[in-house]
Amino acid sequence: MTSRDQPASPATTSLANRYGGQKRSLSGRTKRIILIAALAAGIAFMAWVSTSNATSSVTFKDIGYSTPDGTLAEVDFEVTKDPAVAAKCAVKALDSKFAVVGWKVLDIGPNSVDTGKDGGRTTVHRVQVRTESPAVSAVVDNCWLPDKQQ
Repeated sequence: MTSRDQPASPATTSLANRYGGQKRSLSGRTKRIILIAALAAGIAFMAWVSTSNATSSVTFKDIGYSTPDGTLAEVDFEVTKDPAVAAKCAVKALDSKFAVVGWKVLDIGPNSVDTGKDGGRTTVHRVQVRTESPAVSAVVDNCWLPDKQQ
């Protein structure tokens, strides 16, 4: 008795059995929805970045410093902010090894539009910082808008 050989199954069928069927591609509608969602997320992110920087910005610029004696440093600087809001600036005095020898936080209140320049946005300030040893430099470390107390 002889048996007839079974016809060989095509390679694609055996590969599909082993590895699974062919993957379906995304439909045009699904691709469109993904593209619209990505664009909406990008626009929302750009809006958030542009509004967060515009609403809470305080900048400062060191003008100069002096050290009248071994226990005092004076710092002159400009602050640019919205005239209607208050700000705080941290000023530090440094010794020859860049160690902090004096530190002070200055409160800068709201000001009128005719104070300073640029419509009241930029004002000049001078602060005296007591030092524990002679300072060779004094700078503004940072300025920020304080959180509103309720």
